[in-house]
Amino acid sequence: MRAVQQDIFGDADVLKLVERPDPVPLPTEILVRVKAAAINPVEAYIRSGAFPVLGQPPFILGWDVSGVVEGLEPGVNRFKIGDEVYGMPLFPRAANGYAEKVTGPSRHFAAKPRSLDHIHAAALPLVGLTAWQSLVDVAQVEAGQRVLIHAGAGGVGHVAVQIAKARGAYVITTASAAKLDFVRSLGADEVIDYRNVDFAEKVKGIDVVFETVGGETAERSLRTLKPGGLFVTIVDRRNAALAEKTRQAGLRFAGVAVEPDHHGLEELTRLVDEGKLKVHVAKTFPLEQVADAHRFLATKPKGKVVLIP
Repeated sequence: MRAVQQDIFGDADVLKLVERPDPVPLPTEILVRVKAAAINPVEAYIRSGAFPVLGQPPFILGWDVSGVVEGLEPGVNRFKIGDEVYGMPLFPRAANGYAEKVTGPSRHFAAKPRSLDHIHAAALPLVGLTAWQSLVDVAQVEAGQRVLIHAGAGGVGHVAVQIAKARGAYVITTASAAKLDFVRSLGADEVIDYRNVDFAEKVKGIDVVFETVGGETAERSLRTLKPGGLFVTIVDRRNAALAEKTRQAGLRFAGVAVEPDHHGLEELTRLVDEGKLKVHVAKTFPLEQVADAHRFLATKPKGKVVLIP
């Protein structure tokens, strides 16, 4: 099969198309013919060496995939050959998603939403599960709550806005001026141009902050929460000083790291097929143009970037 491998840390040009043996599924795993594989910002950090979660190269990046089951091993009772599936297998261990075939535990996948093609299905797992686990599993967002979501036009943010709205929340989000209309189209009740307006002065009485940016944005967000409000971060989850500052302010702190979860995927599928959740794909690239895809991702486009093997 063809796959994208990197042998050293570096810029996008270290990503090279190579020939690799087909992966072989272990017991309880499935073999998936990849029809589309999404790129996430975390992969750029891993590629560069800034976040060496996979250890030293060589390795193959990628987790978000959508495709067709081509093989399965004893212990798999959820799928059959020919089923269309999507998922984020093995994260944060290597799943080798930038390839024509992947293997992974069957319970790290779910049936692909009927209303999505493979390109849009591949774009959903990591961002969708991040938003679902943060807003539903951890924050337990419910109708009538006021939720502030940062970077509402980004991969995680644009899905989070829709999940919070589907839960009945009043959603406020930040975005750059060029992306305000896009975020409004997702259902956000208020949209703030963060470059020209200080959200911390404008927004008050928030029940849940979902923070996806980090740095000073995180600390300023604490000022928007009402007493006892919940600060959820996917960036500063290990920041002990921030956690302590949050608690001293009479607020609650939660750091979230996404994990594979077929139940969460099935909930995302339900929202998609009910017309309550759409995933935006900014651009697609063939597998051999993966370096260009990483460079495009660095421009912070609306939504997701997807590879097509």
